[in-house]
Amino acid sequence: MDSGSSSEPRFAPVILAGGSGTRFWPRSRQARAKQVLALDGERTMIQKTLDRLRSLAQPEDVWVITNSLLNETITQQLPEVPRENILSEPAARNTAPACALAAFLLEPTSPETVIGVFPSDHVINNNERFVEVIRAGIELAASGEKIVVLGVPATRPETGYGYIEQGEMVREGSVPVRRVKRFTEKPNLERAKEFLAAGNFAWNGGIFLWTAMAPLLARIAAAHGTPEFDQVLAEVYPQCENISIDYAVLEPRSAKGEAKSEIYCLPADFAWNDIGCWGSLHEHLTAGTMQNKIDATDPVHCTIDAERNYVYAPGKVVALVGVSDLVVVDTGDCLLITARDRSQDVGKVVSELRKCGREGLV
Repeated sequence: MDSGSSSEPRFAPVILAGGSGTRFWPRSRQARAKQVLALDGERTMIQKTLDRLRSLAQPEDVWVITNSLLNETITQQLPEVPRENILSEPAARNTAPACALAAFLLEPTSPETVIGVFPSDHVINNNERFVEVIRAGIELAASGEKIVVLGVPATRPETGYGYIEQGEMVREGSVPVRRVKRFTEKPNLERAKEFLAAGNFAWNGGIFLWTAMAPLLARIAAAHGTPEFDQVLAEVYPQCENISIDYAVLEPRSAKGEAKSEIYCLPADFAWNDIGCWGSLHEHLTAGTMQNKIDATDPVHCTIDAERNYVYAPGKVVALVGVSDLVVVDTGDCLLITARDRSQDVGKVVSELRKCGREGLV
């Protein structure tokens, strides 16, 4: 696609890649976090993110917001993206400042550009449908001061995701469009069951689209491309409030009411998965069959009366005897053993290691 053509709005994807991926410890570390790992193939998570955006935007229109620990690795993994488009946050400030920064860097020269915000560590199995939905979202976002969000069809009462309550259907068709009533952060189990039963709630997958015009972080944007940019970024960015785009923009705007907020929801029905922990990776790699999955370079392994286990142990012969529902990850310097249904708690290990002064292991 020629993103600069007169018939289509210019589209600038912003890939958020500053997370630390602590629930994938010990493979995920500060300097090689989840998004730069190849968890389900040869391409890393961030490389796959760029791959599926290629038919929507040119590499020079792609921006990456990361941190200083990952900047060099991401630069190496994404050689197509201009070096100056890969920015390091001087301090972790959640998604709102990162999105605003990208908007202001684009606004002076291309105020009508549609910005799309994409997490760098999600899995999408139907790329053709992904492109179709994003194209529809770009068109809608370019038609006025609209914010477009993507809602993942809820299939279970999940308490780990935020929810989008969908309202009036404003357009049917291959990519239906509905107004957004409100956003709800991670609910308890009882409320999650109510949302699922209601039928008009979707998971918030963290993908947003809107035009670049927004009055934030102007000083940083004004310095972009000058010798002072790094200094200004380091001085100003840490002063930003540590807040998500949900709290900073979407929730206040949705409070105007369904008819006035101009927030619209498109279906993220393209086999989305955020692969948030080792347990969900195991489910993804086994296509939901929950068989044993052994990720080891040595082809020899043995399982006896063992079921539903995930093992990562490169260079080792693996034998599983009489065990079920385990996650075992061996990185040489660290060994993780946990129950598969407790893998969401692995991030707590990182906190404990920091308390013990073992920063070299996180």
